This record gives sequence, C-alpha cells and structure tokens, in this order.
Amino acid sequence: MREERRNRIESVLLKRQGNLTVVMENVHDPHNISAVMRTCDAVGIQEIYVLNTVIPRHDYFGVKSSSSAAKWLTVHHFSDIELCFAALRNKFDLIYTTHLGGDSVELYDIDFTQSIALVFGNEHHGVSEEAQKLSDGNFMIPQMGMIKSLNISVACAVTIYEALRQKKNAGHYDNANISYPEANTLRSLWGLTE
Repeated sequence: MREERRNRIESVLLKRQGNLTVVMENVHDPHNISAVMRTCDAVGIQEIYVLNTVIPRHDYFGVKSSSSAAKWLTVHHFSDIELCFAALRNKFDLIYTTHLGGDSVELYDIDFTQSIALVFGNEHHGVSEEAQKLSDGNFMIPQMGMIKSLNISVACAVTIYEALRQKKNAGHYDNANISYPEANTLRSLWGLTE
C-alpha cells in the first residue's frame, strides 16, 4: 500500500466519531440510504443502522449515490425495533427522532457533543410512533416554506453537518474518538496492515 493511502486511512480513522450515529427506519428508496451513507462518511460517522420493520431488507445500495461509501461504514441491519433500540441504548446516551410535533425541539437546540443516535423516518410517513415512544425526544429542522418536510437524505445532511460544526468547535475531531480495538478492526477491513 502506498504511503499516501496509508496516511489517508489513518487520518480518516482519527476523525471517526464513535459517539454519533444515524438510524434509517423503513426507508424505501435504497438511493436515499446510499446518499445518507455518503454524508455519514463525509462527517466521520462510522456506524449506521438500517431498520426495516415493514419493508424487506435492502441488499443493494445505489453505488452512484453512495460513491462506494458502504465499504467504509459499519452498517447494522435490524428488522425488530426493540432489538435495534436496545443496541442503540448499549452504545449511545440519547436517541432523538425527527418528528414535527409540539414536543419537538429545534435542531439547533440539541447539544451534539453528547453521545447521540438520530432516527430518520421513511419518505411517506416519517418516524413510527413506536420509535418516538422509545426515544428520548424529537427534533425538527426549522423551515420557512409551505412544504414542511425535507427528503430524508437532505434532512440527515442538514442535521449531521450541524453536529459536525458543534463537534469540531468542541475539538472532537482533534483526537481519536473510537476505541483502539475498533480502530484496528477497521484498519484490517480497509486493507491497512500493520
């Protein structure tokens, strides 16, 4: 492996954020999932969760949409919402769902320097009521137009780039944010040998 490639992988590993993840619940279009993957990789999110409780599991993600981001991410698939949320609770302190409701906080009122999982719903119905009940709260992205929702990949991008802004200001990208064993596993998966 070329030294330039090795250095790039080490730089990416250093900036991976182990305390931030995205969950996509029953997202129908695999291209939306792929677009989210690409944005997660860009922000430094390593693990994402794909929860399919009412649609079959996706085995294909659009290569053009993701620019092959799937090979750089750890993707967890779940078909049971309680098992998915139990796994999230084992790793993250807070779970927020996107939902337009009276109890929702604005995106910019969330402290993204905490350990957080963000749940985004499908293109037609949003986040399920069950997911809302299992979460710690709901958030919404402020909008000034007539249409009160964004495409899932756009909503996710807006949200996690706000997380990046806060985490960068707090110095989270300056030091390794994932555990040593996990980083070594990723080095191996990414073709980086000791």
